[in-house]
Amino acid sequence: MQDRPSIPPKPVSEGWRPELVRLPRLTFARRAFRAFSHGLIKLVAKICLNVTAEGLENFPHKGPLLVVINHLGDADAVAIISAMPAPPDALGKIELYDLPILGKLIDWYGIVWLHRGRSDIRALRAALDGFAEGRMIVIAPEGRYSVTGALEEGSGGAAYLAYKARAPILPIAVTGTENENVYGHLKRFRRARVHVKVGKLFGLSGQASARQEAVDEGTRQIMAALASLLPEKYRGEYS
Repeated sequence: MQDRPSIPPKPVSEGWRPELVRLPRLTFARRAFRAFSHGLIKLVAKICLNVTAEGLENFPHKGPLLVVINHLGDADAVAIISAMPAPPDALGKIELYDLPILGKLIDWYGIVWLHRGRSDIRALRAALDGFAEGRMIVIAPEGRYSVTGALEEGSGGAAYLAYKARAPILPIAVTGTENENVYGHLKRFRRARVHVKVGKLFGLSGQASARQEAVDEGTRQIMAALASLLPEKYRGEYS
């Protein structure tokens, strides 16, 4: 029997920049830039990807809403946001802030910067403030691109937020966005087939609590919901 290949540990943000962590204010300028960005993302998705989507009727008309997604590659955000009815808020790794040009554009759009693998209370509070304002916030519970090409173990941040905010959860699964697939097709001037599947709204069962046992069970429920939307080969830890 072959040994299971070792999986690298989840990344931990090296720097600590709490001054960047906040809930972005929805000023007129930011709303306008988000609307422009949403249209641009739809155009990029149409040119670079062959996106099909199902379950779009499951999007609620208003928030608060916690959107949980799987994470396969660079094109995840483009595919998923292009299928969403409105530009969402999101939690994103703080390392993106330092990317030339793109980091500044993401900051103008406005996301909640997050220090991965660390107890980032400011980011959690910012997200909770967003839910209190009725916002739709996207989070990838795996915490990174999957290094296996399938679901990795989820972290507890999404479940913690769902319990604390009592927010409904909408799972969205994407397939075909692996970097080698997307970039491989683009090199041949072709569009990779990508599928976005929106699941049903649900809430975490059990007693609402931020205790570790509740968070662990909530994480299991969230990852199981994502797994149910994916083909078997993408289910990984949650087959």
